[in-house]
Amino acid sequence: MFDQITLSNGLRVIGERLDHVRSVSVGLWLGAGSQYEIPPEAGISHFLEHMAFKGTEKRNARQIAEEMDAVGGQLNAFTSKECTCFYAKVVDENLPLAIDVLSDLATAPKFDPAELEKEKGVVIEEIAMAEDSPEDVVHELIMLAHFGDQPVARPILGSEERVSSFTRDDLYTYWHNMYAPQQAVLALAGHYDWQAVVALAEKHLLAWQGGPQPRRDTQTHPVRPTRLAREKDVEQMNLCLGFPGVAIGGERSYEFSLVNSVLGGSMSSRLFQKIREESGLAYSIYSYPNSYTDCGLMTIYAAARPDSLAQVVDMTLREVRALGEKGMTRAEFDMARQQLRAGYILGQESTSARMNAAGRRLLLLNKTRSEEEVIAAIDSLTFEGVNELARELLCAEPSLALVGKDARKALGGLNI
Repeated sequence: MFDQITLSNGLRVIGERLDHVRSVSVGLWLGAGSQYEIPPEAGISHFLEHMAFKGTEKRNARQIAEEMDAVGGQLNAFTSKECTCFYAKVVDENLPLAIDVLSDLATAPKFDPAELEKEKGVVIEEIAMAEDSPEDVVHELIMLAHFGDQPVARPILGSEERVSSFTRDDLYTYWHNMYAPQQAVLALAGHYDWQAVVALAEKHLLAWQGGPQPRRDTQTHPVRPTRLAREKDVEQMNLCLGFPGVAIGGERSYEFSLVNSVLGGSMSSRLFQKIREESGLAYSIYSYPNSYTDCGLMTIYAAARPDSLAQVVDMTLREVRALGEKGMTRAEFDMARQQLRAGYILGQESTSARMNAAGRRLLLLNKTRSEEEVIAAIDSLTFEGVNELARELLCAEPSLALVGKDARKALGGLNI
């Protein structure tokens, strides 16, 4: 079970104590992500995350790195569509330092103008690196093809033009409005003393207030799927097909995972076996589920030679439609459910995975779910229910994104 408290400033603190380990993972989760940015701010959540590591009111960039390295700790952060997380993993005796540093990063970034200009170059290089990868480009393109010009479809990194334009005032205003304790969660998993954790949270985070602006409400609306192509001088055609998905947190999310596993989420999946193993038409082919608080997407990715593209698309759609119309077999269902169950249990051996699950769920859904509840939910999945969801999702019209040489011409020749 979880330890949990809400501080007087609205910050939620949640912990899962594990007596059999000596480490502890801790993350400070914030309700700031690309989905809450207006167009002029595109990429600012991610850029702000970078800038926090360039110095705070108490520490410069070198001190931030050296203090954690000195105790053998791990320190990092990430930005997603719906949240930002600063996190650390340390030996239990160094938890006070970890909470101190994470609190400092989130609540007291300095936004030094000289460091800001240097970090623009770093993030622009990150954008260029993603642009150099056709696989990254096509995954971004399928979001636009499936959701249209809605916040969920916009790249987390933003664009070179937007990042180049950010000022210190832009960062400060966004940080002041979006980094607020009422929109944040401090999550822990591992070996700790709960009363000490509460005392540390109060010491470092109780004075934190944040700005007056609440978390921005967004609502993703269904749109008609489209087909988009990007020209890129590469040897392979990079393809994504998009089908409807399931939002995060619902009971159907486990059914969603099973459908994905049978379709293309494992080495025994239909797409991997049919297109790679039996036909040898693609080295890389897989599917994966994306779930957000108000929408979801099932994506299939494949990379193939231009002269094999039409055949790969045809075979992929045949497998998708067969699964949607006829459903999976009982043997496939049993195997996929066991994969999901085992994967979850194995993941629970990681303090980082436990911290991530608790922090993300409490931040985005304001709920918790114990290990026993998750396993019970997986065990209760039914053959009929999973096949019903497969029909609902995979019989829909797909979106399509294509990246490669002469991609627009190739797109026109596909029969979908």
